[in-house]
Amino acid sequence: MTAALILAGAVGGMIAFQVHIPMPWMLGSLAVSALAVGLFQKTALEGYKFPNPLRNCFVALIGVMIGTQVTPELFEILPRIPLILLALAVFVVAAHFGNYLIFQKVGGMDRSTAFYSGTPGGLMESILFGEQAGADIRVLTIQQFLRIILVISLVPTGISLWVGHPVGSAAGPVGDAAPALDLAHAAMIAGCGAVGLALARVVHLPASQLIGPMLLAAGLTLSGMVDLHLPFWLIASAQVVIGASLGLRFTGVTLRLLRRSVGLSLLSVGYMILLGGLLAALVQPIVDVDYLVMFISFAPGGVTEMSLVALSLAASPALVSLHHVLRILMTVMELTITSKWMGLR
Repeated sequence: MTAALILAGAVGGMIAFQVHIPMPWMLGSLAVSALAVGLFQKTALEGYKFPNPLRNCFVALIGVMIGTQVTPELFEILPRIPLILLALAVFVVAAHFGNYLIFQKVGGMDRSTAFYSGTPGGLMESILFGEQAGADIRVLTIQQFLRIILVISLVPTGISLWVGHPVGSAAGPVGDAAPALDLAHAAMIAGCGAVGLALARVVHLPASQLIGPMLLAAGLTLSGMVDLHLPFWLIASAQVVIGASLGLRFTGVTLRLLRRSVGLSLLSVGYMILLGGLLAALVQPIVDVDYLVMFISFAPGGVTEMSLVALSLAASPALVSLHHVLRILMTVMELTITSKWMGLR
């Protein structure tokens, strides 16, 4: 079943590529996977779950890809990290408060469900804390997954309209400049992913599947010891697998709940994108980073998904990944403190 789903996702990605949809390999695969759920969740897909070890392998591969894009110029931004942290703190608090109002006042949710549905990150923590607080887990879960899915769909589309042409369809210069993949090269990439993942789990790094391989690949790349640049087809394959696993998040969701949830998510995600775009515009001249990079850095998707977007757009993926890891850490901290203050724990 997994092989069939990935193959169908690859076909969806190819079709999306041919019709010039932004981020075609991930969005095309996601669309086909979601369609399969709608058609076969009561038959062929009943009880099926996408294997996490397979997904983690490709997330680790994405981490290696991002690590190969780290350059010494990234360290020039480190003195401005306090400003970035301040902007992220403002984003996390304002986004969560605004979403809480949207879900409670417009969506009619109870306090707990609205509060935990509105976090701009920390998906698993939000679901765990929400369950303990008596939130409607079905509603909370679909709202959190829709946040990620809508962000990775709307952000590349919006950027395409802005720049006047589809983006992310050829993985930018990352794919074009990569060497051919021989057996020794493939072994180095796989080894870097496996060792980086293992080390990250030992020290309990957040988003360990992505961050561990990314840090190890970055260190090897900066040392000049090895060249780990990856070919385009590997980047496209990672997008297909991630897209297929995301589409399965719609399993068990009724059409009525989906219609209601999508409307609220569009309102919530639209608010967060506008907020992030404004903060990016305020911070960008001081940090001296391209506005597109800052905009993607504030978009409230998942770490893996937004890193893939940045990688495919050749938009400083290492810096974008750093932003999103910090955003999620700050969201979990804010969630823990605010939920106790509001009596929701």
